[in-house]
Amino acid sequence: PSLRQLLAAGAAQRLSTSLVSASPHTWHGWFDGGALPNPGKIGIGVLLISPDGARHEHSRKTSLVGCSNEAELRAMIAAMELALTADCRRLVLCGDSQVAIRYVMNQDKTQIERLLPLIALAQNKLPQFDAIELRWIPRHRNHEADCLSRMALGLLD
Repeated sequence: PSLRQLLAAGAAQRLSTSLVSASPHTWHGWFDGGALPNPGKIGIGVLLISPDGARHEHSRKTSLVGCSNEAELRAMIAAMELALTADCRRLVLCGDSQVAIRYVMNQDKTQIERLLPLIALAQNKLPQFDAIELRWIPRHRNHEADCLSRMALGLLD
Protein backbone atom coordinates (compact mmCIF):
# COMPACT_ATOMS: atom_id res chain seq x y z
CA PRO A 1 0.00 0.00 0.00
CA SER A 2 1.05 3.61 -0.59
CA LEU A 3 1.77 6.05 2.24
CA ARG A 4 -1.50 7.82 1.49
CA GLN A 5 -3.41 4.52 1.77
CA LEU A 6 -1.71 3.70 5.06
CA LEU A 7 -2.60 7.14 6.42
CA ALA A 8 -6.19 6.86 5.22
CA ALA A 9 -6.49 3.44 6.85
CA GLY A 10 -5.12 4.81 10.12
CA ALA A 11 -2.20 2.41 9.99
CA ALA A 12 0.62 4.85 10.67
CA GLN A 13 2.10 2.37 13.13
CA ARG A 14 2.92 0.16 10.11
CA LEU A 15 5.36 2.81 8.88
CA SER A 16 8.32 1.21 10.58
CA THR A 17 11.70 2.78 11.14
CA SER A 18 13.27 0.15 8.92
CA LEU A 19 11.45 1.56 5.89
CA VAL A 20 13.30 4.84 6.14
CA SER A 21 16.39 4.82 8.34
CA ALA A 22 17.88 1.56 7.00
CA SER A 23 18.86 3.25 3.74
CA PRO A 24 22.24 4.94 3.27
CA HIS A 25 20.34 7.67 1.36
CA THR A 26 18.27 8.75 4.34
CA TRP A 27 18.32 12.33 5.56
CA HIS A 28 17.61 13.15 9.20
CA GLY A 29 15.79 16.27 10.30
CA TRP A 30 14.52 18.05 13.39
CA PHE A 31 11.94 20.82 13.57
CA ASP A 32 10.61 23.13 16.24
CA GLY A 33 8.23 26.04 16.27
CA GLY A 34 7.50 28.64 18.89
CA ALA A 35 5.04 31.47 19.47
CA LEU A 36 5.94 34.49 21.57
CA PRO A 37 3.79 35.13 23.48
CA ASN A 38 1.45 32.19 22.95
CA PRO A 39 -0.36 33.13 20.73
CA GLY A 40 2.09 35.55 19.19
CA LYS A 41 4.82 35.92 16.58
CA ILE A 42 5.92 32.59 15.13
CA GLY A 43 9.52 31.46 14.89
CA ILE A 44 10.64 28.22 13.29
CA GLY A 45 13.81 26.19 13.46
CA VAL A 46 14.89 23.34 11.21
CA LEU A 47 18.01 21.21 11.16
CA LEU A 48 18.57 18.79 8.28
CA ILE A 49 21.53 16.44 8.01
CA SER A 50 22.20 14.85 4.63
CA PRO A 51 23.45 11.27 4.25
CA ASP A 52 27.00 12.61 3.79
CA GLY A 53 26.77 14.56 7.07
CA ALA A 54 26.25 18.06 5.64
CA ARG A 55 24.23 20.26 8.01
CA HIS A 56 21.47 22.56 6.79
CA GLU A 57 20.18 24.95 9.47
CA HIS A 58 17.17 27.21 9.07
CA SER A 59 15.96 29.81 11.55
CA ARG A 60 13.17 32.18 10.56
CA LYS A 61 10.76 34.56 12.23
CA THR A 62 7.57 34.63 10.21
CA SER A 63 5.32 37.64 9.78
CA LEU A 64 2.46 35.50 11.07
CA VAL A 65 0.82 35.40 14.48
CA GLY A 66 -0.42 32.12 15.87
CA CYS A 67 -0.36 29.59 18.68
CA SER A 68 2.37 27.09 19.46
CA ASN A 69 0.58 24.31 17.55
CA GLU A 70 0.49 26.49 14.44
CA ALA A 71 4.18 27.24 14.91
CA GLU A 72 5.02 23.53 15.19
CA LEU A 73 3.03 22.67 12.06
CA ARG A 74 4.66 25.52 10.13
CA ALA A 75 8.10 24.32 11.23
CA MET A 76 7.28 20.76 10.13
CA ILE A 77 6.11 22.02 6.73
CA ALA A 78 9.24 24.16 6.36
CA ALA A 79 11.41 21.14 7.18
CA MET A 80 9.69 19.07 4.50
CA GLU A 81 9.91 21.88 1.93
CA LEU A 82 13.61 22.45 2.66
CA ALA A 83 14.29 18.71 2.41
CA LEU A 84 12.48 18.47 -0.93
CA THR A 85 14.36 21.51 -2.25
CA ALA A 86 17.61 19.74 -1.33
CA ASP A 87 16.49 16.69 -3.37
CA CYS A 88 15.88 14.60 -0.26
CA ARG A 89 13.79 11.52 -1.10
CA ARG A 90 14.05 9.63 2.22
CA LEU A 91 13.61 11.48 5.52
CA VAL A 92 13.33 10.73 9.22
CA LEU A 93 11.85 13.94 10.62
CA CYS A 94 11.78 14.43 14.39
CA GLY A 95 9.93 16.96 16.49
CA ASP A 96 8.83 17.42 20.08
CA SER A 97 5.20 18.20 19.25
CA GLN A 98 3.07 15.09 19.67
CA VAL A 99 0.08 17.18 18.63
CA ALA A 100 1.52 18.16 15.24
CA ILE A 101 2.81 14.69 14.47
CA ARG A 102 -0.40 12.94 15.54
CA TYR A 103 -2.56 15.32 13.47
CA VAL A 104 -0.44 14.92 10.33
CA MET A 105 -0.34 11.12 10.72
CA ASN A 106 -4.16 11.01 11.19
CA GLN A 107 -3.73 9.52 14.65
CA ASP A 108 -5.77 12.35 16.13
CA LYS A 109 -8.26 14.96 14.89
CA THR A 110 -8.92 18.61 15.64
CA GLN A 111 -11.80 20.95 15.04
CA ILE A 112 -9.59 24.04 15.35
CA GLU A 113 -10.20 25.73 12.00
CA ARG A 114 -6.89 27.56 11.73
CA LEU A 115 -4.95 24.27 12.08
CA LEU A 116 -6.84 22.34 9.39
CA PRO A 117 -5.16 23.92 6.30
CA LEU A 118 -1.72 23.45 7.89
CA ILE A 119 -2.42 19.80 8.64
CA ALA A 120 -3.65 19.27 5.07
CA LEU A 121 -0.58 21.01 3.64
CA ALA A 122 1.77 18.82 5.69
CA GLN A 123 -0.16 15.67 4.71
CA ASN A 124 0.06 16.67 1.04
CA LYS A 125 3.86 16.89 1.32
CA LEU A 126 4.22 13.30 2.60
CA PRO A 127 3.70 11.53 -0.76
CA GLN A 128 6.37 13.72 -2.37
CA PHE A 129 8.98 11.61 -0.54
CA ASP A 130 9.87 8.04 -1.46
CA ALA A 131 9.87 7.34 2.29
CA ILE A 132 9.26 9.55 5.30
CA GLU A 133 8.91 8.88 8.99
CA LEU A 134 7.60 11.46 11.44
CA ARG A 135 9.02 10.69 14.86
CA TRP A 136 8.18 12.27 18.22
CA ILE A 137 11.14 12.94 20.50
CA PRO A 138 11.25 14.53 23.96
CA ARG A 139 12.00 18.24 24.08
CA HIS A 140 15.49 17.72 25.55
CA ARG A 141 16.45 15.67 22.47
CA ASN A 142 15.31 18.47 20.11
CA HIS A 143 17.75 21.04 21.45
CA GLU A 144 19.25 22.29 18.17
CA ALA A 145 15.91 22.88 16.42
CA ASP A 146 14.61 24.50 19.61
CA CYS A 147 17.61 26.86 19.68
CA LEU A 148 17.00 27.77 16.03
CA SER A 149 13.32 28.58 16.66
CA ARG A 150 14.19 30.57 19.79
CA MET A 151 16.91 32.42 17.89
CA ALA A 152 14.32 33.37 15.24
CA LEU A 153 12.21 34.95 17.99
CA GLY A 154 15.18 36.87 19.38
CA LEU A 155 15.43 34.76 22.53
CA LEU A 156 19.02 33.68 21.79
CA ASP A 157 21.92 35.55 20.22
